[in-house]
Amino acid sequence: MPYELIATLMFSTMMLMLLTGQRVFGAIGFVAVVAALLLWGDRGGYDIGFAAAMKLMKWYPLLTLPMFIFMGYVLSESKIADDLYRMFHVWMGGLRGGLAIGTIGLMVLISAMNGLSVAGMAIGATIALPELLKRGYDKRMVTGVVQAGSSLGILVPPSVVLVLYAMIARQPVGQLWLAGLIPGLMMAALFVAYIAIRCRMSPALGPALPAADRDMPRAEKLALLRAGLLPLGIFAVMMVPFVNGWTSLVESSAIGALAAFFAAVAKGRMTREVFENSVRNTLGITCMFMWIILAALAFGAVFDGLGAVKAIESLFTEQLNLSPWMILILMQLSFIVMGTFLDDTAMLVIVAPLYVPLVGALGFDLIWYGILYTITTQIAYMTPPFGYNLFLMRAMAPPEIGLRDIYASITPFVAVMVGALALVMLFPGLALWLPGVVYGN
Repeated sequence: MPYELIATLMFSTMMLMLLTGQRVFGAIGFVAVVAALLLWGDRGGYDIGFAAAMKLMKWYPLLTLPMFIFMGYVLSESKIADDLYRMFHVWMGGLRGGLAIGTIGLMVLISAMNGLSVAGMAIGATIALPELLKRGYDKRMVTGVVQAGSSLGILVPPSVVLVLYAMIARQPVGQLWLAGLIPGLMMAALFVAYIAIRCRMSPALGPALPAADRDMPRAEKLALLRAGLLPLGIFAVMMVPFVNGWTSLVESSAIGALAAFFAAVAKGRMTREVFENSVRNTLGITCMFMWIILAALAFGAVFDGLGAVKAIESLFTEQLNLSPWMILILMQLSFIVMGTFLDDTAMLVIVAPLYVPLVGALGFDLIWYGILYTITTQIAYMTPPFGYNLFLMRAMAPPEIGLRDIYASITPFVAVMVGALALVMLFPGLALWLPGVVYGN
């Protein structure tokens, strides 16, 4: 049987298992193990799985995952993240759409604390969404605000997804984080501009808060501002030493986790329940990542052994005779399709081992491509019918928000994200300028 046909059967079998609702790591790992045993027998098949496990254990930067996840959960469980929303509530509530704009700001800061979109979604749906609805905001607009804002978690540093991409693509994590900063802030600014313009044209969508709800002594306002900016201080304590080269990535992640822990202790919020919930959630998310990466490494090893990467490159460049930009666009479209039933991590570990070598062979910058992948994943998260964020929102939203509202809410925000993706593709400097300045590339 031709190796190209074997590779096609492996990939189609894996996708079929995923569509039936199997766990991601189970589907990927099962196909990898069965294919390895059939192709290379007991000895060779077992060696591939063992080598994948050893490779995973030697990935020292992987220690950053539990650190960043723990930091985010501590700030969430200890309600320090709630202070952020109260700050935006008081300081921006007087503007039309001010609370929705403040929610985008909240999501940016949550992204800087956690690096996962799930955390932003949970905080936005439980803290911001009920408050926005209570204040008379249009339910479809605010549902879109929470979904769009939460997607920033995988682009704004310290993005966990970019850490994983760095490991697979063998690119510096620090440069990827810096590359994601300007596009992430640009996308947040575009969201804010859309909300402001929309609410100015239709004030009923986002009414300003009455003065009575915002009036408080200036001293209290400043105290609330200091409390709300505490997460920014934690982010600075973590990132400044790393960017300046004083600490490694793992050391900086440990500093961030410790800073969040001591901040919760200092505010008297580090209870036994908060600590247990943070540790338990960190363990669960970290183990999920580890299993998925282990299965994907085994799957990728089998694909490499079959020469699938070279076969794909030959198909696009020689047989179909496509231009590099056409190939790149087809890759982005494939991510959007896969994003209807896979999360960002699964997409990355399944496809990146195939796409990254091809992107390099086509002459594109792999740092820039990592940002393109991440933005495309954000779009896929919000694309019907099975976008990941759509179902997360459905599970967390109050009863008055139906699935039709959720689908209708994301259309303008997806359009904004597509525009942001086009800008980064047309102007690579948006992603590459800051890493070049800091690292002198």
